[in-house]
Amino acid sequence: EGELMGFIGPNGAGKTTTLKVLSGLLYPTSGEVRVLGFEPFKRQSQFQKQFSLVMGQKNQLWWDLPAWESFILNKEIYEIPDDQFKKTVGQLSEMLNVEDVLKIQVRKLSLGQRMKLELVGSLLHSPKVLFLDEPTIGLDVVAQKKMRDFIKKYNENFKATVILTSHYMADVKELCKRVIIINEG
Repeated sequence: EGELMGFIGPNGAGKTTTLKVLSGLLYPTSGEVRVLGFEPFKRQSQFQKQFSLVMGQKNQLWWDLPAWESFILNKEIYEIPDDQFKKTVGQLSEMLNVEDVLKIQVRKLSLGQRMKLELVGSLLHSPKVLFLDEPTIGLDVVAQKKMRDFIKKYNENFKATVILTSHYMADVKELCKRVIIINEG
């Protein structure tokens, strides 16, 4: 609980598949999977409100709308009270320095800005477990560093358990005290 752990291995080893199983997007072909005492593939509302999966190559924000409007949709989906929503958006936006781009169409933002806003959207409901799949993919060196700094600060401030996959060893080296290595599933 509260640990920031690396999950590494070669391309095709099964990292993303494992995260999808842990988050309930895929059904395990064998064995048993439990996260926070839940069987993820049952997709119970109680479980879904306690984790978040952020995939560097997937978007959750609506391309033609400002991120703010996607956040409001997530607020309703996760049944976040107004005061908590405003506080969380404020905290996360400040931590990631994106307060000035919340109301700009997502498609008009840089990749770095979009990735930061994707994180904000994924953390609005204050998940206990955060699965990060290649969160710095495609970002320049400066944006990668800022993203790593945020992940570290978020983990420290909110005590969320974070499982991070990355092909950038700088991510793993700087953030994780422990790693799990996977190969061939």
